[in-house]
Amino acid sequence: MGITLWKWWAGLIARGLIALLAVVLCFEASAQKPLKVVTSFTILADMTRQVAGDYAEVVSITRVGAEIHGYQPTPQDLVAALDADLLLFNGLNLEQWLGQFLAQLGDIPSVRLSDGITPLPIRSGRYQGKANPHAWMGVENAAIYIDNIARALSDADPAHAPQYRANAEAYKARIRQHITPLKARIAEIPPDSRWLVSCEGAFSYLAADLGMRELYLWPINAHQQATPRQVRAVIDAVRAHQIPAVFCESTVNPAPAMQVARETGARYGGVLYVDSLSEADGPVPNYLELIRVNVARIADMMGGG
Repeated sequence: MGITLWKWWAGLIARGLIALLAVVLCFEASAQKPLKVVTSFTILADMTRQVAGDYAEVVSITRVGAEIHGYQPTPQDLVAALDADLLLFNGLNLEQWLGQFLAQLGDIPSVRLSDGITPLPIRSGRYQGKANPHAWMGVENAAIYIDNIARALSDADPAHAPQYRANAEAYKARIRQHITPLKARIAEIPPDSRWLVSCEGAFSYLAADLGMRELYLWPINAHQQATPRQVRAVIDAVRAHQIPAVFCESTVNPAPAMQVARETGARYGGVLYVDSLSEADGPVPNYLELIRVNVARIADMMGGG
């Protein structure tokens, strides 16, 4: 009888230890599971990966080359975001589709990365007076985005907050290291010719960082060709200021910018990148390359350095 009772107690203790071990293992597995972060577009996804390192899985809702202003999320986008721990977005009325998307996701923490930015106003068109949403294009603003990302990741995953902060500081230093010499080349362009001419007014923050004045065919988010009046106004300004080159962003038809170049004798400087990264084997696979390629192309085509 005593032996039987002892065996019963021993079996009970063993089962309890096994159950406790299973709980501990499940807790450790959960603790080691990387944070899942969803971002509204590819540029924010890359910035987040640079800060997160190996401690988070980062997914972009919109794909490479997508038009992000009026994007229409798919059911697959929703499914990909359902188990996210955190959602990061730009704000400044860029992602016009995001409110409905968040409503379908339910209770997922979301953080606006443009907080702390001093927005530049749109100067013309139906959006006149509203904030220009392309604030990430300013190199100085990039530091604010990066700090906001580090803070959001740290709040969601305090155990790795030191790593997020260290990664953020190293990332900001890399951006400064690559862009500072290119900004010096832009500074060599004669001030009267230091104009950034593009199809869409998406480069206001970059132009301000580079000490350039800005000229564009349409202010924001155009879904059709520029009007003859818009083209004529830019042609007249390029001639008046003897601007040596004009550009167009990668996601729109460059024909109006090419017309301006033909009629003024300016060079068509090629594409600049703003709303989307390229594929991994393309010209701008990450945010640092996007800024570096843009500024180098402007300097090359405008005669800086």
